[in-house]
Amino acid sequence: MSGTVRTPRASGAPALAGLAVFAAAVVAAALIGTLSSTATAQDYMRLEQPAWAPPSWVFGPVWTVLYAMIAVAGWNVWRLRGWRGARLALSLYAAQLVLNAAWTPLFFAAGLRGAALADIVLLLAVLTAVVTVFFRISRLSGALLVPYWAWVAFAAALNFAVWRLNA
Repeated sequence: MSGTVRTPRASGAPALAGLAVFAAAVVAAALIGTLSSTATAQDYMRLEQPAWAPPSWVFGPVWTVLYAMIAVAGWNVWRLRGWRGARLALSLYAAQLVLNAAWTPLFFAAGLRGAALADIVLLLAVLTAVVTVFFRISRLSGALLVPYWAWVAFAAALNFAVWRLNA
């Protein structure tokens, strides 16, 4: 029941430590993508792209904001329910982080645009489940993930277009 007021299971120092864990997990997912390909912007510029593709400089600021929102959303669910009380939600959350981290190495480092497309479609499906279960626990946590879901949907369409144009 997302309309009821809940007493957080974690507050004070434990809650801050939990936030640090969620931030570290999100940073790790981001770093895997970043470190997997040092020429991401250059590679992106060389690809044939649809007219609606954003310039490469847009991705960094967007992902920075989204990653912060992803960390806070996961942390808030944990803070409200704990690991045991949100096992499904946090397992799906972890799965989406793994799929998120896998996309950049597939798309850029390995040049496997079709595999990257399969990954991002699976990410979108898992993320849809995460948003759904997060909304059941906390409207705030669910709402924090909606922009991420929209960006991943857009990125999936862009991945498809780039894959088709460069096949």
